[in-house]
Amino acid sequence: MNAVPTRSLILLSLLLVAACRDPGRDVQPMADPLTSEATSAVETEIIPLEDVRRSQAAAVSQRVANTEITVTYSRPVARGRELFGGIVPYGEIWNPGADQATAVSFTRDVQVDGRPLAAGKYSIWVIPEPGPWTVILSRAGDVYHTPYPGEALDAMRLEVEPEQGPHAEALTFSFPYVEGKDAILRLHWGDVMVPLSIVVP
Repeated sequence: MNAVPTRSLILLSLLLVAACRDPGRDVQPMADPLTSEATSAVETEIIPLEDVRRSQAAAVSQRVANTEITVTYSRPVARGRELFGGIVPYGEIWNPGADQATAVSFTRDVQVDGRPLAAGKYSIWVIPEPGPWTVILSRAGDVYHTPYPGEALDAMRLEVEPEQGPHAEALTFSFPYVEGKDAILRLHWGDVMVPLSIVVP
Protein backbone atom coordinates (compact mmCIF):
# COMPACT_ATOMS: atom_id res chain seq x y z
CA MET A 1 0.00 0.00 0.00
CA ASN A 2 1.18 3.53 -0.74
CA ALA A 3 2.55 5.18 2.43
CA VAL A 4 1.37 8.69 1.48
CA PRO A 5 -2.41 7.98 1.55
CA THR A 6 -1.98 6.05 4.83
CA ARG A 7 -0.29 9.05 6.49
CA SER A 8 -3.03 11.30 5.13
CA LEU A 9 -5.75 9.04 6.56
CA ILE A 10 -4.06 9.02 9.99
CA LEU A 11 -3.74 12.81 9.96
CA LEU A 12 -7.37 13.21 8.89
CA SER A 13 -8.50 10.87 11.68
CA LEU A 14 -6.57 12.86 14.30
CA LEU A 15 -8.10 16.12 13.06
CA LEU A 16 -11.61 14.66 13.26
CA VAL A 17 -11.03 13.44 16.82
CA ALA A 18 -9.79 16.90 17.86
CA ALA A 19 -12.76 18.60 16.20
CA CYS A 20 -15.26 16.34 17.97
CA ARG A 21 -13.71 16.77 21.41
CA ASP A 22 -16.07 18.23 24.02
CA PRO A 23 -14.66 21.74 24.77
CA GLY A 24 -15.98 21.57 28.33
CA ARG A 25 -14.21 18.31 29.09
CA ASP A 26 -10.98 20.02 30.14
CA VAL A 27 -12.67 22.39 32.61
CA GLN A 28 -11.78 21.38 36.14
CA PRO A 29 -14.46 21.01 38.85
CA MET A 30 -15.07 24.05 41.03
CA ALA A 31 -13.35 24.13 44.39
CA ASP A 32 -15.57 24.29 47.45
CA PRO A 33 -15.55 28.04 48.34
CA LEU A 34 -16.30 27.28 52.00
CA THR A 35 -13.35 24.91 52.44
CA SER A 36 -9.88 26.13 53.32
CA GLU A 37 -6.93 24.82 55.27
CA ALA A 38 -7.31 27.72 57.70
CA THR A 39 -10.83 26.72 58.75
CA SER A 40 -10.76 22.94 58.44
CA ALA A 41 -9.36 22.40 61.94
CA VAL A 42 -12.17 24.27 63.72
CA GLU A 43 -15.02 22.81 61.62
CA THR A 44 -15.12 19.70 63.84
CA GLU A 45 -15.69 21.68 67.05
CA ILE A 46 -19.16 21.68 68.61
CA ILE A 47 -20.24 25.17 69.64
CA PRO A 48 -23.15 26.13 71.91
CA LEU A 49 -26.29 27.40 70.18
CA GLU A 50 -25.96 30.81 71.84
CA ASP A 51 -22.52 31.23 70.18
CA VAL A 52 -23.82 30.61 66.63
CA ARG A 53 -23.80 33.77 64.51
CA ARG A 54 -27.26 35.18 63.84
CA SER A 55 -26.26 35.82 60.20
CA GLN A 56 -24.48 32.69 59.06
CA ALA A 57 -21.87 32.54 56.29
CA ALA A 58 -22.81 31.21 52.86
CA ALA A 59 -21.46 30.93 49.33
CA VAL A 60 -23.00 30.16 45.97
CA SER A 61 -21.02 29.40 42.82
CA GLN A 62 -22.08 28.96 39.23
CA ARG A 63 -20.07 28.07 36.15
CA VAL A 64 -21.35 29.83 33.03
CA ALA A 65 -19.56 28.39 30.00
CA ASN A 66 -15.92 28.55 31.21
CA THR A 67 -16.42 31.43 33.67
CA GLU A 68 -16.88 30.81 37.39
CA ILE A 69 -18.98 33.26 39.38
CA THR A 70 -18.94 33.04 43.19
CA VAL A 71 -20.89 35.06 45.74
CA THR A 72 -19.78 34.98 49.40
CA TYR A 73 -22.04 36.53 52.01
CA SER A 74 -23.69 36.24 55.41
CA ARG A 75 -27.44 35.60 55.63
CA PRO A 76 -29.48 37.86 57.92
CA VAL A 77 -32.89 36.45 58.83
CA ALA A 78 -36.17 38.41 58.64
CA ARG A 79 -37.66 37.20 61.97
CA GLY A 80 -40.94 39.01 61.33
CA ARG A 81 -39.33 42.42 60.88
CA GLU A 82 -40.24 44.93 58.19
CA LEU A 83 -37.24 44.75 55.87
CA PHE A 84 -37.09 47.42 53.16
CA GLY A 85 -38.26 50.78 54.41
CA GLY A 86 -37.91 49.25 57.90
CA ILE A 87 -34.63 47.82 59.24
CA VAL A 88 -33.10 48.61 55.81
CA PRO A 89 -33.99 52.27 55.15
CA TYR A 90 -34.93 53.48 51.70
CA GLY A 91 -32.49 55.83 50.02
CA GLU A 92 -29.41 54.70 51.98
CA ILE A 93 -26.49 52.54 50.83
CA TRP A 94 -26.69 49.04 52.29
CA ASN A 95 -24.48 45.99 51.96
CA PRO A 96 -26.84 43.01 51.46
CA GLY A 97 -25.38 40.77 54.13
CA ALA A 98 -23.59 41.07 57.44
CA ASP A 99 -20.08 40.87 58.90
CA GLN A 100 -17.65 40.74 55.92
CA ALA A 101 -19.16 42.61 52.97
CA THR A 102 -21.00 40.49 50.45
CA ALA A 103 -18.74 39.97 47.43
CA VAL A 104 -18.94 38.52 43.94
CA SER A 105 -15.97 37.25 41.93
CA PHE A 106 -15.61 36.50 38.22
CA THR A 107 -12.78 34.43 36.77
CA ARG A 108 -13.15 36.12 33.35
CA ASP A 109 -14.44 39.43 32.00
CA VAL A 110 -18.25 39.55 31.83
CA GLN A 111 -21.13 41.87 31.04
CA VAL A 112 -23.51 42.80 33.84
CA ASP A 113 -26.83 44.22 32.64
CA GLY A 114 -25.15 44.91 29.32
CA ARG A 115 -22.13 46.76 30.73
CA PRO A 116 -18.55 45.38 30.65
CA LEU A 117 -16.91 44.32 33.91
CA ALA A 118 -13.34 43.05 34.25
CA ALA A 119 -12.53 39.75 35.93
CA GLY A 120 -11.95 40.15 39.66
CA LYS A 121 -13.65 40.40 43.04
CA TYR A 122 -16.16 43.13 43.91
CA SER A 123 -18.17 43.97 47.01
CA ILE A 124 -21.90 44.43 46.41
CA TRP A 125 -23.86 47.45 47.69
CA VAL A 126 -27.43 48.52 47.01
CA ILE A 127 -29.65 51.52 47.58
CA PRO A 128 -33.18 50.16 48.16
CA GLU A 129 -36.10 52.29 47.03
CA PRO A 130 -39.86 51.78 46.63
CA GLY A 131 -39.14 51.90 42.86
CA PRO A 132 -35.92 50.98 41.02
CA TRP A 133 -32.91 50.08 43.17
CA THR A 134 -29.32 51.15 42.61
CA VAL A 135 -26.85 48.24 42.60
CA ILE A 136 -23.18 49.13 43.11
CA LEU A 137 -20.20 46.88 42.44
CA SER A 138 -17.14 48.23 44.25
CA ARG A 139 -13.52 47.38 43.47
CA ALA A 140 -13.03 47.14 47.26
CA GLY A 141 -13.57 43.39 47.24
CA ASP A 142 -12.42 42.56 50.78
CA VAL A 143 -14.01 44.99 53.23
CA TYR A 144 -16.37 44.97 56.21
CA HIS A 145 -20.09 45.47 55.54
CA THR A 146 -19.90 49.03 56.83
CA PRO A 147 -18.97 51.71 55.92
CA TYR A 148 -19.43 51.90 52.15
CA PRO A 149 -15.94 52.28 50.56
CA GLY A 150 -16.93 55.39 48.56
CA GLU A 151 -17.78 56.29 44.98
CA ALA A 152 -14.12 56.55 43.98
CA LEU A 153 -13.91 52.74 44.13
CA ASP A 154 -17.15 52.06 42.23
CA ALA A 155 -16.66 49.71 39.28
CA MET A 156 -20.26 50.28 38.17
CA ARG A 157 -23.67 51.51 39.28
CA LEU A 158 -26.80 49.96 37.83
CA GLU A 159 -30.48 50.84 38.10
CA VAL A 160 -32.45 47.63 38.59
CA GLU A 161 -36.20 47.13 38.81
CA PRO A 162 -37.01 44.84 41.77
CA GLU A 163 -39.51 42.01 41.39
CA GLN A 164 -41.99 40.47 43.82
CA GLY A 165 -41.57 36.84 44.84
CA PRO A 166 -42.41 34.31 47.56
CA HIS A 167 -41.15 35.08 51.05
CA ALA A 168 -37.46 34.26 51.67
CA GLU A 169 -36.83 34.22 55.42
CA ALA A 170 -33.03 34.37 55.06
CA LEU A 171 -31.25 36.63 52.58
CA THR A 172 -30.49 34.52 49.52
CA PHE A 173 -28.31 34.90 46.43
CA SER A 174 -29.03 32.40 43.67
CA PHE A 175 -28.72 31.70 39.96
CA PRO A 176 -32.32 30.91 38.95
CA TYR A 177 -31.46 30.99 35.23
CA VAL A 178 -28.38 29.60 33.45
CA GLU A 179 -28.46 28.92 29.71
CA GLY A 180 -25.53 28.92 27.31
CA LYS A 181 -23.52 32.03 28.12
CA ASP A 182 -26.34 33.83 29.96
CA ALA A 183 -27.25 33.77 33.63
CA ILE A 184 -29.29 35.67 36.18
CA LEU A 185 -27.84 36.40 39.62
CA ARG A 186 -30.67 37.22 42.02
CA LEU A 187 -30.76 38.82 45.48
CA HIS A 188 -33.89 37.70 47.36
CA TRP A 189 -35.04 38.68 50.85
CA GLY A 190 -38.56 38.90 52.15
CA ASP A 191 -40.76 39.21 49.07
CA VAL A 192 -38.27 41.38 47.13
CA MET A 193 -36.06 39.99 44.37
CA VAL A 194 -33.37 42.01 42.58
CA PRO A 195 -32.05 40.34 39.38
CA LEU A 196 -28.78 41.02 37.57
CA SER A 197 -28.21 39.76 34.04
CA ILE A 198 -24.74 38.29 33.43
CA VAL A 199 -23.34 37.40 30.01
CA VAL A 200 -19.92 35.80 29.51
CA PRO A 201 -17.87 36.11 26.27
